[in-house]
Amino acid sequence: MDCQDWLNLLKKHRLLAVIRAPDLATGLEMARAAEQGGVRLIEITWDSEQPEELVGYLRQDLPHCWIGAGTLLTLAEAKQAIAVGAQFGFSPFTDVSLLELGLERAVPMVAGALTPTEIVTAWRAGAAGVKVFPISAVGGAAYIRSLQGPLPAIPLIPTGGVTPDNAQALLEAGAIAIGLSGSLFPPAQVQKRDWTGIAQQIEALLQRLAT
Repeated sequence: MDCQDWLNLLKKHRLLAVIRAPDLATGLEMARAAEQGGVRLIEITWDSEQPEELVGYLRQDLPHCWIGAGTLLTLAEAKQAIAVGAQFGFSPFTDVSLLELGLERAVPMVAGALTPTEIVTAWRAGAAGVKVFPISAVGGAAYIRSLQGPLPAIPLIPTGGVTPDNAQALLEAGAIAIGLSGSLFPPAQVQKRDWTGIAQQIEALLQRLAT
């Protein structure tokens, strides 16, 4: 997938479900609930339990979704993720070696950054978008909006504190897409294995974002 195809996906689907799975079975159910709710971009964090197996299973189980890997901290982890089929990658910081790997393998790699200098540095180094993390620590939608004046061409994906309550505001402020994790999968519902309830809540959120 080239960078433009990736950006088109983000513009179309807008929301990434970020799954940090405590075990393989729960991770599968979380992803299926997200898919049932209408999500098509699913990120499996590499600090999940058995992330390689989870990505591999989901590539087969949800063929009409795009399955990626997140919280990639090292080049070795990024190579593992790509080897098992990850279609995109996210890191919480900027590592040029990860970005070079993504360009070499035609797998979009999104780098984490926070300040304008970090954001521009990541973009110029070949990032397929910039993960603005943690967005909750720097003003949320107001911060994304303030970046649009000087940096309108850089696709920003805020994560870290994105919730159903502030998701619309972040998109309206100029984010190309948003990543939701714990707020998309409330721990109490996950513990009860209320997958239907989670899917319904996700569907309702996507309907709100589409209006």
